[in-house]
Amino acid sequence: MNNNFIRNDAENPGGAEPQKEEKSASPLIEKIQQLGQTNVPQLSADSKIHCLTIVGQIEGHMALPPQNKTTKYEHIIPQLVAIEQNPNIEGLLIILNTVGGDVEAGLAISEMLATLSKPTVSIVLGGGHSIGVPIAVSCTYSFIAETATMTIHPIRLTGLVIGVPATFEYLDKMQERVVSFVTKHSKIPEETFKELMFAKGNLTRDIGTNVIGEEAVKYGLIDEVGGLGHAMKKLNELIELKKDENKGLIQ
Repeated sequence: MNNNFIRNDAENPGGAEPQKEEKSASPLIEKIQQLGQTNVPQLSADSKIHCLTIVGQIEGHMALPPQNKTTKYEHIIPQLVAIEQNPNIEGLLIILNTVGGDVEAGLAISEMLATLSKPTVSIVLGGGHSIGVPIAVSCTYSFIAETATMTIHPIRLTGLVIGVPATFEYLDKMQERVVSFVTKHSKIPEETFKELMFAKGNLTRDIGTNVIGEEAVKYGLIDEVGGLGHAMKKLNELIELKKDENKGLIQ
């Protein structure tokens, strides 16, 4: 034992513990850890598409429990502003796998996407439920995976609800905002969308309809059934079309 102590002291004079070299975290990692967001990355010369994922539950004005997988709208909106301002980004790919969430936060993201000047393509993978439906249809072109689902149901309130006519009028107006946006940015007729929304018997514990893959296309909710390759091909086509339109304006 004594020999071991002597050997250690020789290797480490003064008995001081060896200092571990701490690798400083990159600024990008620090931003993700502290703010939950990053600036839009600098794209290489051969890359012109930015990918944005909307997953889990869309978090709005109320913070959700930490164990919930969430997409915070205050993180998404600044990124959309940065994408709009970045001349190196020519197109945006939105990947959706969300159960829905806050109605106003979802509509805010949808409006931002719908008003971007750059081509956008959305693809629903897994699920694009509830308020995820307006986000999916807000893009220039939309895809849904063959096995992906979308749940269309009426708006619900959680927490204290005052049982007066004004409450129901408020709910009806909010619901009308969703219906109006979806029917404006997709091919589904308003009557059909409302029929799906208020259908009985499709959902065991709720009213509404769950549409899968080709059903969403058949109703006119989504443009096409396809995966990542289809979405990338379409986005590149839209980018080239946008370039041709800009050339025509300049000439």
